Amino acid sequence: MTIRPAAREDLAAISKIQAASREASAWEPSSYLDYSCRVAVIDGRVVGFLVFRRIAQGDAEGEHEILNLSVEPAQRRRGVAGSLVNAALAQAHGAWYLEVRESNVAAIRLYESLGFRPAGRREEYYADPPEAAIVMRFFS
Repeated sequence: MTIRPAAREDLAAISKIQAASREASAWEPSSYLDYSCRVAVIDGRVVGFLVFRRIAQGDAEGEHEILNLSVEPAQRRRGVAGSLVNAALAQAHGAWYLEVRESNVAAIRLYESLGFRPAGRREEYYADPPEAAIVMRFFS
């Protein structure tokens, strides 16, 4: 597996992965190129993506936010999501934050296995269906 920055040519694959992932945020994939977007590639095919951004700068470290993460269903539970997150954490040190649907137990367990911890809750954060978000935090 290779992790690399996303390119415009990856947007169709990102869109397809996102469409197959109801639990992922459903933003316009072309907007991901405005942020830091990484893709996981296996056998020349994009199988997952991660979108994040820096939200604040500190002296030597900053604060970052994971905006979206998704892996195509056939590649889940094979280390793709963890590899994408670990690559981002290694690239930028500081505090990392994310929101995850409270019903998305698989994602919560993944983030906890990577060192993220619950830091708060946002009621009715998600729509369709309405649901609370668990805010998670990691310090690197």
